[in-house]
Amino acid sequence: MLTRRDFLQVAAAAAAMTGAPLGQAAAAQTITQDSLLRFKPVGQVTLLAFTDIHAQLKPLYFREPSVNLGVGAAKGLPPHLTGKDFLKRFGLKGGGAEAYALTSEDFSQLGKTYGKVGGLDRMATLVKAIRAERPGKTLLIDSGDTWQGSYTALKTGGEDMVDAMNLLGVEAMTAHWEFTYGEARVKELVEKLKFPFLCGNVKDNEWEEDAFAHTAAFERGGVKIAVIGQAFPYTPVANPRWMMPKWSFGIREEDMQKRVNDARAKGADLVVVASHNGFDVDRKMASRVKGIDVMLTGHTHDAIPELIRVGDTLLVASGSHGKFLGRLDLEVKGKKVTAHSFRLIPVFSDAIRPDAEMAALIERIRAPHAAELGRVVGRTKGLLYRRGNFNGTFDDLICDALLSERDAQIALSPGFRWGSSLLPGQDITVEDVYNQTAITYPNAYRSEMTGAMMKDIMEDVADNLLHPDPYYQQGGDMVRVGGMSYAIDPAKPVGERISDMRLIKTGEKLDAAKSYVVSGWASVNPDTQGPPVWDVVMGHLAKHGEVNLPENRSVKVVGG
Repeated sequence: MLTRRDFLQVAAAAAAMTGAPLGQAAAAQTITQDSLLRFKPVGQVTLLAFTDIHAQLKPLYFREPSVNLGVGAAKGLPPHLTGKDFLKRFGLKGGGAEAYALTSEDFSQLGKTYGKVGGLDRMATLVKAIRAERPGKTLLIDSGDTWQGSYTALKTGGEDMVDAMNLLGVEAMTAHWEFTYGEARVKELVEKLKFPFLCGNVKDNEWEEDAFAHTAAFERGGVKIAVIGQAFPYTPVANPRWMMPKWSFGIREEDMQKRVNDARAKGADLVVVASHNGFDVDRKMASRVKGIDVMLTGHTHDAIPELIRVGDTLLVASGSHGKFLGRLDLEVKGKKVTAHSFRLIPVFSDAIRPDAEMAALIERIRAPHAAELGRVVGRTKGLLYRRGNFNGTFDDLICDALLSERDAQIALSPGFRWGSSLLPGQDITVEDVYNQTAITYPNAYRSEMTGAMMKDIMEDVADNLLHPDPYYQQGGDMVRVGGMSYAIDPAKPVGERISDMRLIKTGEKLDAAKSYVVSGWASVNPDTQGPPVWDVVMGHLAKHGEVNLPENRSVKVVGG
């Protein structure tokens, strides 16, 4: 468990460096590779976990959310705590390494001190070090959203990440955004993997058979381990169904119980689920499916510095974008976990020596695209970020571009959680724009919608986010809106959450019967027409040069 004392020891480690010194950090807060790896081993098995890396090969900035609403039984529980509430809950200090890594508090200022995070060459260094420390005892698992989210992933159809994960030595994975490359490409990439692609809740529609393997067996430290994969259950809802028409998805709780029972019957001492359900769904599943020892949870990008226990199941949430590596050591006796120790390791890029093999592969992947990746298309005066339940400033930049370049009154941008952040004063490059927009269905449409249609869209998305039963939460965060303000009451039932919808330009309320010009992107409908959204954003930046997006005030959260 990463306690306050653990994290402060990391932040105050001695100046003898294994990696490079950490940027501009004061000597008293120097972070080292050795201190990041410091851990007292427990038991026979070490699980290493990451998720939602979204094709990010290089170090980046990534701001955690300032708004993460919990509803129903999850209200007020991790991961639905942010900022000072988060720090208080986990006994962490503000204004230092723990605040920078785990919250949005003072992010711009702390970013200048602690630098970038992630980078797959840094992750490789940590993984190799832990494997060397625990030979024959480690198992590295990826909980999905790996092949999508960058310029090079889009250009290579995900193959850059397959090569990178093979080199990293991943031993099992599950999936979500991977499916947006389409059925044929997914099958091609799965064939290139050197490890199992586990999606036990995906069926072939024709025969109702498993479309992929569901369980893989391993032995580590004399312990027989079953790893079960659970893909995002609502992939054809959140993403285009026409890209995967022959496959059906779902939570399939009964199937999961059968997988667990079968694994136990075949002699598994430890059952691990690599899940892309999302944290609240996993919390509910863990309360209902018996016999799961560990759930490595993905999809909702939550970084939680402690294990969350549900009955006899330990939930691990290891963040996103390569920002963290989760380490969970387990002692297993009599097919039970009898002791454990956990650390959520922040991948502070400046403190970790890049692994030479992975660095060379990343260079080969990026070299053909280097000029375009680094091409400057604008500059930001303020912080640009996406992550959070409502509009982030990078979302607002996209919405502004849609409004101006597509001559619209209202802009809609999907509530995606992926996308790196930019500190005030940074150049905006082509790579930065693609980090926010790199999908296989990017067309920016322009159409007319009535006020009633807009209300229905907003209510539907709100229910996906705020339904009190996690099994009905079918999407990402709230759709981002430009040109329109609104109020939202999370506690209300579907159809009653959204109110006071107004055009920002005039202040007039939307008329249910009146039509408005709306531009958006990432439509799940086939044959959507329009330019790719990255061209729209870069066209907007070409006209404006420097942008300065203030915190969005057009969404008002009301109610209890």
